[in-house]
Amino acid sequence: MLPPAARVLDVGSGTGRPVAEELVAAGCHVTGLDVSPVMVRLAATQVPGAEFVETDVRDWTSPPQSWDAVCAYFPFLQMPRADTEAVLRDIARWLVPGGHLSLITVPMDAEAVPVRFLGHEVELTSFGAADLESRITAAGLWVLSTYSEVFEPDKPGAQPEEHLLITARR
Repeated sequence: MLPPAARVLDVGSGTGRPVAEELVAAGCHVTGLDVSPVMVRLAATQVPGAEFVETDVRDWTSPPQSWDAVCAYFPFLQMPRADTEAVLRDIARWLVPGGHLSLITVPMDAEAVPVRFLGHEVELTSFGAADLESRITAAGLWVLSTYSEVFEPDKPGAQPEEHLLITARR
């Protein structure tokens, strides 16, 4: 699906594992973006074959048509809806024609809902599945597929949650 030595942007790369690590092992040139300096340091140590940048994707720029693929696994959950829409438009511009977006989120109709995450209070924002698909399309991408499954955490008291994977193409 991706060309040899594909250029892949990993938005919200976290520790670099497993996404950046697997992409590098497949021969891709990976750049990961994360707002956390701790995550960027961990990622750089764990996946030395990728580049990691401490930045907020909302502040980051890239030339048009500079990426073969973009991965965005859960970064939009702490971003206002208008910002998510703007970043989706940026991603569409950054992708080469035929380039791919792979996005995972927790689909729900929620705006700035306070939740506890990794010991911190954060505000959760998301779109329902159909609404997110329409925003991806409005950004200039073609939705290729959607896949949903329920994730059941192994922590006592943790509630199952739906995870939605959307793949799209420019």
